[in-house]
Amino acid sequence: MRSLRALRWLPFAVMFCVAVLDVLAGPTLIFLPLLTLGPAFASLSGGVRRTSAVGAVALAICLFLASYNDLVLHWQNNLTVVSIAGVTAASMLAARLRLERERELASVRQVAEVAQRVLLRPVPRRAGDLRVALSYTSAAAEAQIGGDLYEVVTTPHGVRLLIGDVQGKGLAAVETAAWVLGAFREAAYDEAELTDIGERLEVSLTRHLDDEQFVTATVAEVHAGEMTLVHFGHPPPLLIRPDGTCATMEPPEQGLPLGLGALDAAAAKPHRIPFGEGDRILFVTDGVIEARNAAGEFYPLTDRATLLTLPDPQTALDTLRADLVEHAGGPLLDDAAMLLLHRRGS
Repeated sequence: MRSLRALRWLPFAVMFCVAVLDVLAGPTLIFLPLLTLGPAFASLSGGVRRTSAVGAVALAICLFLASYNDLVLHWQNNLTVVSIAGVTAASMLAARLRLERERELASVRQVAEVAQRVLLRPVPRRAGDLRVALSYTSAAAEAQIGGDLYEVVTTPHGVRLLIGDVQGKGLAAVETAAWVLGAFREAAYDEAELTDIGERLEVSLTRHLDDEQFVTATVAEVHAGEMTLVHFGHPPPLLIRPDGTCATMEPPEQGLPLGLGALDAAAAKPHRIPFGEGDRILFVTDGVIEARNAAGEFYPLTDRATLLTLPDPQTALDTLRADLVEHAGGPLLDDAAMLLLHRRGS
């Protein structure tokens, strides 16, 4: 906000400095051509009318100082007047084109937000005896969606969830994420076993992906006191105990990413981990653990796990996200999704 306010006042500050320099220099040195900077800078933040008004002010200053220096009818001053008028006209056109671009960008962002609500609909904050928190940060500068995906559903078989990362970026990755989520939302209700859900996802992606595309994912199901996981080349989750201790839940056997099932006939195998009262488990995508700081160091997720012990899961996850962005020192280079589950006590 401050930078925008400064940018709006910049044309007048520049013209004031030019006028002062011209008065101090006298008629021997002429700085009036620099008044064209006023309308040029005005086109960066103002509209057509504001740019034309700044141009009129520049022209008035030029004529006043030319009269002060007895240069009104001098050919050099006439050339300066023409230059100010020409630059003002060009700046007005630039301002109009910029405003049209901004309106188009606003429309694109609105479409992206609608697509996000349809594709990545908000997860339930409570599912069974679980409290659920979500954080999603897209690396795309002009949209709020990317190649990461997530879902939490309550089914007759229990609470099931999916988190994944599509290989690649852009609209193609968004389209692939849509196929995965659609297939999971159906299979989660229909299939009794997580391995069968994985097979459904593999079959669906095989019909739509090229040979070089794939999706890393983790499918999970919550039981009494434990959780069943099936990994498809995705980073393992982080289990945080009520006392703040944490451990990465490495699978005994990692399956191939979805879409590459033809390379190995063996299906990914499920494994169980403890998940009792008061425990929290964090699922993340590559954009979290691969975020680097200026020194090239990866984000130390395990060391920052204590941030997730705050009473409210969403507040804890928001705190972790802020720490992640601070570590990266600016916008993330990859989409980053984090899903935190907290098993409440009885």
